Amino acid sequence: MTELPSGWTTRRPTLDDIPAILEVVHASDIAAVGEPDFTSDEVREELIAPNTDLDRDSWLALDPSGKIVAWAYPYNGTGRARDMANVYFWPEIGLPALRPLLAMLMERIAERAREFGHEVYEVRSGAIPGEDHLIAALTDAGFTFLKQFARMQMSLEGCSPVAPEPPAGVTVRAVDSGDEAEMRRFHAVIEEAFRDSDHPAMGYDGWRAQFESESSLSFDEWLVAEVDGEIAGVLQSADGSGDTEEGYVKYLATLRGFRRRGVGEALLRRAFAVYAAKGRPKAGLGVDLANPTDAASLYFKVGMTPLYRANVYRTEIKAAG
Repeated sequence: MTELPSGWTTRRPTLDDIPAILEVVHASDIAAVGEPDFTSDEVREELIAPNTDLDRDSWLALDPSGKIVAWAYPYNGTGRARDMANVYFWPEIGLPALRPLLAMLMERIAERAREFGHEVYEVRSGAIPGEDHLIAALTDAGFTFLKQFARMQMSLEGCSPVAPEPPAGVTVRAVDSGDEAEMRRFHAVIEEAFRDSDHPAMGYDGWRAQFESESSLSFDEWLVAEVDGEIAGVLQSADGSGDTEEGYVKYLATLRGFRRRGVGEALLRRAFAVYAAKGRPKAGLGVDLANPTDAASLYFKVGMTPLYRANVYRTEIKAAG
């Protein structure tokens, strides 16, 4: 069924809807993985992300009582030929909105493909194993399984606020966010390090717009590792001042010529110490389990474990028109 039941409606979200949207996402998270894994800051960031128009790209579904029970939105922060189709729905009560919202979203994504200048457009979506209704809806819409992603986490209880000494020749410090040249190099290291992965390349301006849309920034949690005075790796955190107070590693990047020298581990250990010093109870990150650098092995080594695994699905569509 791709039509809403009688009495159900849709409308565009506003920033005032963030608390109600978060309730939907948390209900979905709890049903899928046993605990919430989204913050109000993240809802806000998705709503106002680069290349996202609140008046055209996102929908809320409301049941006959007017309760918000589902949310659908795309994400393409780069404008390149790949979009994410995201649909959250309140388990059981929001299920009737799943397929109608997915159909509306896919139609809009085909329009976005044309607007971004792509004739053939890749669309991805995620689902937790066991989210059978969502997986069935994606499969019926033409999506096929691609790979898995792991949401890693560890407790910081007992973690020292003083990081262990990095390996000989490696120094770790906070980024100088006021130095434009350093910020450009920081971004370039991320792009260079992820070039051999599935990471969608993003230009410097888009990258800045992405993090500047966050409600707060903690640049003392953005780290630079140097070897003989040369930047060898970087760690970018997402500010942990939201609902979970989790220290979150958004990007950990080590340049190819400096790998297997303890650079990545030194950056992680320093980040954990910074988070612990601020009283953050946990540290987390996401990792592509198909990453050719086998990044997950480092995260297991430092004591992180999967909070959950998610399947990634993909399809290709042609631009509308």
